[in-house]
Amino acid sequence: MEISKPHAALLSSPGIGHLIPVLELGNRLVTQHNFAVTIFVVSSHASPAEAQVLQSSMSPKLCNIIDLPQVDISGRVDPNAAIVTQIAVMMREVRPNLRSSISSMKLRPTVLIVDCFGTESLPIADEFDMLKYVYFPSNAWLVALTIYVPFLDKIVEGEYVHQKEPLKIPGCKPIRPEEVVDPMLDRTNQQYFEYLRIGTETLMSDGILINTWEDLQSTTLTALRDEKFLGGIVKVPVYPVGPITRAVSGLKSDLFDWLDKQPSESVIYVSFGSGGLLSYEQMTEVAWGLELSQQRFVWVVRPPTIEAADAAFFTAGKGGDDPLSYLPDGFLTRTQSLGLMVPFWAPQVDVLNHPSIGGFLSHCGWSSTLESITNGVPMIVWPLYAEQKMNATLLTEEIGVAIRSKVLPSKKVVQREEIEKMARMIIEDNGGKNGIRGRVKELKHSADKALSKGGSSHNTFSQLEKQCKMCMERQNASTQ
Repeated sequence: MEISKPHAALLSSPGIGHLIPVLELGNRLVTQHNFAVTIFVVSSHASPAEAQVLQSSMSPKLCNIIDLPQVDISGRVDPNAAIVTQIAVMMREVRPNLRSSISSMKLRPTVLIVDCFGTESLPIADEFDMLKYVYFPSNAWLVALTIYVPFLDKIVEGEYVHQKEPLKIPGCKPIRPEEVVDPMLDRTNQQYFEYLRIGTETLMSDGILINTWEDLQSTTLTALRDEKFLGGIVKVPVYPVGPITRAVSGLKSDLFDWLDKQPSESVIYVSFGSGGLLSYEQMTEVAWGLELSQQRFVWVVRPPTIEAADAAFFTAGKGGDDPLSYLPDGFLTRTQSLGLMVPFWAPQVDVLNHPSIGGFLSHCGWSSTLESITNGVPMIVWPLYAEQKMNATLLTEEIGVAIRSKVLPSKKVVQREEIEKMARMIIEDNGGKNGIRGRVKELKHSADKALSKGGSSHNTFSQLEKQCKMCMERQNASTQ
């Protein structure tokens, strides 16, 4: 069958933070660049939030979504293994299902785009004469670390977290030992070996798509394009295609009725992401800090965890204990005129888009970060797991759109006095003296420009479209 337009097959790993950027990439390819798109989903089937996102993405139906048969990894990985390890094993075991699904398609894809956990599926693209790309729904600094870590593995002795000096990546901001991504915390853990493999396999692709844009990370993108990067051994094009974020849904609820009554840029939105949880002690300190600050707030609250900070990764949106019962005695009564508590989940993009929102206390996952920047909202960053410590440093020290506590929330409890101070600083802004609010509004306009016709990210998509059309013509010629 002759192909009339490029057909992209996208592969998403489990987790709502991975699923949403892949769905949105697919939507953009369809609506802006005339692609046909099929999205293969490897879902955890334990997350109501994932199911809700998939259901909402069906209407209007822009992409064909195929939920690959669930794989049983119970005998292949310890149930207490790190999240990265569990995802890696799931993506490894799903390959036969992916291959079978692609083989049975009447309209054969032109290109396979996998997220960063799906790199073991890249050889499947070769089997079907497809182009192959890796999509990092994160920032360029993380991409640089990921593809450089196999080289660091050869030259760094001992654990990365015990190093006395920052880890140097050519042309990029050095990474302090305490900021390394979770898979680098223990070089004997399976998640480290999975991360090494991802870094190596990424370089075997035809290119790397990154959810950023030229103006946001020009220095790091320049380094990645430098022929001397990685010693000039491998040259893989990088394609900044961001910001790719969810659109405003226009949802109406009591939450937005309340926001409509608040002054412009006066409310702090507090949310720790789809998979992030706080300890009971830290939850108590956040409550007291918000109350003492006397700033308006909307807090998406979940029950505290006694496990890891990423304990809700596979169960995002799943109900449980009443989270309000864990708040300090009298808190709800004392703050009823100041704040609004939202149990478990809120329509984040719509909230950040509301004119009354003046700050975002965030775990600084990259999707949330881009949603904040593209709505012109400065942040208080609160990294919990994954690459979030790197994101926090990037946002405060390089991009300049956030403030942070003096201690790492993943290591120590942030005290109420410091939370109070940060809440006041982000809203009161000292008459604009810290420059954060002005900077984030500049980047909001920069993001809009990057995605508009003739903008840097729009042009990057056009390059991909051209390459895929050339591949499509080659496929058509081979079938005649």
